[in-house]
Amino acid sequence: MIHITFPDGNVRTYEEGITAMEIAKSISEGLARNVLAAKINGEVWDASRPITEDAAVQLLTWNDKEGKSTFWHSSAHLMAEALETLYPGVKFGIGPSIETGFYYDIDTGDQSISLDDLPKIEAKMKELASLKSEYQRSEVSKADAISYFTEKNDEYKLELIDDLEDGSITFYQQGGFTDLCRGPHIPDTSKIKAIKLTNVAGAYWRGDESRKMMTRIYGVTFPKKKELTEYLEMVEEAKKRDHRKLGAELELFMFSDKVGAGLPIWLPKGTALRTRLEDFLKEEQLRRGYMPVITPHIGKKDLYVTSGHYEKYGEDSFQPINTPREGETFLLKPMNCPHHCEIYAHRPHSYRELPLRIAEFGTVYRYEQSGELHGLTRVRGFTQDDAHIFCTTDQLKEEFLNVLDLTTHVLEKLSFKNYTAQISLRDPNNKEKYIGSDENWDRAEQAIIDATREVNLETVVELGEAAFYGPKLDFMIKDALGRSWQLGTIQVDYNLPERFDLTYVGADNAPHRPVMIHRAPFGSMERFIGVLIEHTAGKFPLWLTPEQFAILPLSDNYLDYSKEILSTLTTLGLRGYIDDRTESVGRKIRDTELKKVPYMLIVGEKEESAKEVSVRKQGEGDQGSMSATQFADFINSQL
Repeated sequence: MIHITFPDGNVRTYEEGITAMEIAKSISEGLARNVLAAKINGEVWDASRPITEDAAVQLLTWNDKEGKSTFWHSSAHLMAEALETLYPGVKFGIGPSIETGFYYDIDTGDQSISLDDLPKIEAKMKELASLKSEYQRSEVSKADAISYFTEKNDEYKLELIDDLEDGSITFYQQGGFTDLCRGPHIPDTSKIKAIKLTNVAGAYWRGDESRKMMTRIYGVTFPKKKELTEYLEMVEEAKKRDHRKLGAELELFMFSDKVGAGLPIWLPKGTALRTRLEDFLKEEQLRRGYMPVITPHIGKKDLYVTSGHYEKYGEDSFQPINTPREGETFLLKPMNCPHHCEIYAHRPHSYRELPLRIAEFGTVYRYEQSGELHGLTRVRGFTQDDAHIFCTTDQLKEEFLNVLDLTTHVLEKLSFKNYTAQISLRDPNNKEKYIGSDENWDRAEQAIIDATREVNLETVVELGEAAFYGPKLDFMIKDALGRSWQLGTIQVDYNLPERFDLTYVGADNAPHRPVMIHRAPFGSMERFIGVLIEHTAGKFPLWLTPEQFAILPLSDNYLDYSKEILSTLTTLGLRGYIDDRTESVGRKIRDTELKKVPYMLIVGEKEESAKEVSVRKQGEGDQGSMSATQFADFINSQL
């Protein structure tokens, strides 16, 4: 007999070899119908896999992140089965689940697959799904795995197998399709009720631009047709809100092929918006005891070797900059923290000076693959609202709580009220990905857990999502369409102070090692603004919007009065402009609405005589007449 512990702490006894599906059925048939997979001691398994020892078990359904991921990965296998049926001889690379849906990379050989072929593939997937084929897991020796894919002449799977250890290889089969896969998968194909293949793109094998270009097919599936309908409606709304589209229409930012892919250029209106965001945080930081600093955009390679960033980011960095001096190499900085460690190290410190809080809007660079670039949300040059706090271990919890308070204040100021705090810990089964001792990691992880408990912050724990130098608290923001984005982050780090040999003199007159907190409430300015554009559909908060009003004179006869109004409102701290085009006022109103300008001030003979303006609100219409000073008071009351 084995003991099964459920998430609520309840413990039940079952016979050894019971499966998660059988456990679900012992609770209720209704629950069993919804189970897609199970988390066994923190690892996601097939619901049909036998459990042979005491375990903590969580039954996963569509409502769980891991349940959706399993569902979509199984859908990728279903699509591969359909493709192999329709296009004999195709070869398969990898087919993972992604944030929304899945994809599979395919070598189509002499055949081709385009958008026009997707309905045919969807139809075959629906036909195969209705067969209720079980996803069957089998353990395979490395020799047998090589033999199987050698017979299929599939060099991609053979290359993947080459990286695997004998005894760790598994196949999955459903219907007539067999694939190399670690799983897990849903019980059977019949659970996949609604299917939509969304795009066809090119993708280099294993992300290497020197390797073969494969065909990547994207799709999404749901257990109910209604959910697919709702998703497609959301996608249409997302297209309207796409920050790349709105960024161009509102003249916020641009990209230039001559400047380089992934390097955004901020236009005047976008710069004004970004500057106000920065000023808001800078003022808040000054009130909270931060000291602003500025560091170079480059640093010597040795700096990043010391910090560990060269080892971790070297492949994702731009090529080294070699100077005329032999052996002297610089890099565009991938992170600001090594520079800030050097600021701390430039003179001795006493415990009386701590905590030391330094902040910088520092631009960093990563050479993201061209296929991964996406507007402002995935770029090669971005600015972090970075700060680093150096403190004693006794000060750590209070400082972490202060940063937590700042981060939630920033999010709420920008109307991001629906978010989850994710405690991102290291993967205990893959510690080589991280630097530092187990002791330091345990202390840092516990500090985050204790701080979030103290303020009763609702959190989720994700193993394997920590930074390479320390655990972190990531803020997963849900936008107006319910999509999740990772924005602000707080990280606890015992490791970089060791690598840079940072010390302070304690009350005992002996040297001690400080703790380092990394924090960025926005995350990066580019990504944050991209998400903000889509969250607000370009209708920014009144305090932030580049132009709060537009003055629309009915004719050139009222330009002088319009200029008087503009001068008064500018003096009173408001931002706006005069639309002096020789267009009808109706056309001006329509154009101003499209520009998302919050207020329109109509000026004609009646308004000039009364020394007033007629006010219209974007999307709502007439708001009555008022003087310029009354309008300024009205606006300021909403800030």
